[in-house]
Amino acid sequence: MLQANDQLIGTVSPQIVESASLLNSPHEGRTAEYEIAAWLRLPGLIDLPVSLLVSYRDGERLRETTVDHGKVDGSGRVLLSGVARLPVQQRIGEMQVCLRSAITPQAMQVENLFVQAAEQSHRVSA
Repeated sequence: MLQANDQLIGTVSPQIVESASLLNSPHEGRTAEYEIAAWLRLPGLIDLPVSLLVSYRDGERLRETTVDHGKVDGSGRVLLSGVARLPVQQRIGEMQVCLRSAITPQAMQVENLFVQAAEQSHRVSA
């Protein structure tokens, strides 16, 4: 699962985790979808590729899904974003957003982390 160079960007609150609808998928059973975006400052990784991933607990099983890949720009910044489609057999427990890179960053500043359920399980009628 998580590798030696992976860096924790943030932990997703249980309220956000539980807010996603479980959708039926013909290939994976059920999936939960989350919109995720991370603005990061990574000095020392200029021009290097990085990946945004989500690790989570599905019952007792640890799983991970890649969200996006990008390259750190000349100022040491990167925006990674996308929709994480998480296959679920039981129930999603702990969820974390992580950065994967070939080299461990000397420092990482999270400028912003955004996570929300793509499809809310409880809708409020207006």
